[in-house]
Amino acid sequence: MMSPLLRRGLLAGCLLFSSIVAMAEPGLSSHEVHIAMVNAQSGPAAALGLGMRRGAQALFDRANAEGGVHGRRITLLSLDDGYEPIRTAAHTQSLLQTQQVFALLGYVGTPTSRAALPLAMAAQVPYLFPFTGAEFLRTPIKPWVFTIRASYIEETEQLVERVTQDLKLSKIAIMLQDDSFGESAKGGLNGALFKRGLTIHAQARIQRNSLDVAEAITALQRTQPEAVFFVGTHTQLAAAIKQAKAQGFNTRFMTVSFIGTEGFIRAAGSDGDGVYISQVVPSPHDSSLALVRAYQADMQPGGFDHASLEGYIGATVFTQALRKAGPEPTRETFLDALERLDTDLGGFRVAFSRRRHQGSSAVFLTRIENGQAVPVTTMR
Repeated sequence: MMSPLLRRGLLAGCLLFSSIVAMAEPGLSSHEVHIAMVNAQSGPAAALGLGMRRGAQALFDRANAEGGVHGRRITLLSLDDGYEPIRTAAHTQSLLQTQQVFALLGYVGTPTSRAALPLAMAAQVPYLFPFTGAEFLRTPIKPWVFTIRASYIEETEQLVERVTQDLKLSKIAIMLQDDSFGESAKGGLNGALFKRGLTIHAQARIQRNSLDVAEAITALQRTQPEAVFFVGTHTQLAAAIKQAKAQGFNTRFMTVSFIGTEGFIRAAGSDGDGVYISQVVPSPHDSSLALVRAYQADMQPGGFDHASLEGYIGATVFTQALRKAGPEPTRETFLDALERLDTDLGGFRVAFSRRRHQGSSAVFLTRIENGQAVPVTTMR
């Protein structure tokens, strides 16, 4: 017969072995999973990073209140890069060297993603659902990288289709951030115009995180474009529109979802009316959708915006894939679960496959009217 002392020793050994096995996967223990986010929580793109974090945290709070995923709480570690790639790389490198993280989630920006991605791939850490439509994250497919939102090519195609078909405009200029984000969106504009036998009418560049836009506006005004496709942050677009009005430069402005719609509305005030913005998630106020009703309930007491809804969607997809990966997940089984995920979140479908790591191609058009982003189907 086994002695009580020996039995206790064997039990302690089994518990220790189980704990070691559970901790074998970085960022994962028997009771917790750690993920990390590095994005803009200060500076001109702060509304995007803060929104992504608030939305993701709201979903994780609910999941944790319901017992977590297979008994594991989800802990989100968040660091601020100020939308500067050097800081993105430094924070990401520090996280990967000093913290145990299962995945990286919800980074914001194209240049920042370019800085972080090589580090994530070298460490074989999943890089999930960044707030950018840049093509390098989509093509070619990378085993550790998954996006949800439509690409900038898809957003730009929608804007160009509407401005040329509905308004019959052909002189379309571009005002762009002078970095990889600007070039990525410019590529989308070039392609959309080329399909219609058009070219970019004129271009002017601005520096990332700078509000010095007067020279760019003056240069575009000389070419008299019928519309300006803007690529930058919401504070820069607000400054550009105000500068254009001060100079008597009357033209239409349109931009992609990275602008941060609600931040732009606050910064531009009444000057923002008439601007068209493509979106990659539904309106955060559309309570006809089950997804939005759940989001609104979890986000109380309020502060609804497109960025936080996108963060909420990313966290929902992460949680679903983690659940499908089983009670003892690894990064490999988690990524396999993502590749097989096809889910309707309540009016918004996300589906991946081995040949497609972009979960959605949905694009929604909005127009700013009286301080609100109004969903529209035409520019007429």
